[in-house]
Amino acid sequence: MLSKLDEIRLLSQCALADNRDAFGRLVEAYQPRVRRFLLNLTTGDEMLTDDLAQETFIKAYVGIRSFKGLSSFGTWLYRIAYNEFYSHTRRHQEEHVEDISRMGEVSTAASDAIDASMTVQRALADLGEKERVAVTLFYIEDQPLKQVAKIMQLPEGSVKSLIHRAKDKMRQFIDS
Repeated sequence: MLSKLDEIRLLSQCALADNRDAFGRLVEAYQPRVRRFLLNLTTGDEMLTDDLAQETFIKAYVGIRSFKGLSSFGTWLYRIAYNEFYSHTRRHQEEHVEDISRMGEVSTAASDAIDASMTVQRALADLGEKERVAVTLFYIEDQPLKQVAKIMQLPEGSVKSLIHRAKDKMRQFIDS
């Protein structure tokens, strides 16, 4: 994890001197979090996650000079990643069918932890897109409500409602 000062220094080098090594260090620092976020949004599709993460960092590199610092660099990256996911979903909406079978079969010999993880993944897949994004950012990425609202460009009250509805749907899914 980069310190705030290191992050600012690297961002300055990227924006002012087009320093690719500095951007590479930013990618190394943020890639695991961006990939985890996208992996949850894509309900475990690693190939799609890789593609979306790559597009996210390409767009971040191309647009680094437009980063104004009004939010953290991480929040800005999450927003780009969310936009990439949303664009992909919109482009492939007619093909976008929730296919839980692609998550693999859970054998009867699998541990309780794997069963629980798969149940949560299926419950996440059962949510609407905005609910899944809100839950993923808030609970899995551990982002504060204010940051989730910025990333999703929604009022905090709307994000709270999305999270509440998502928790209810997930509880019903898991209880059934």
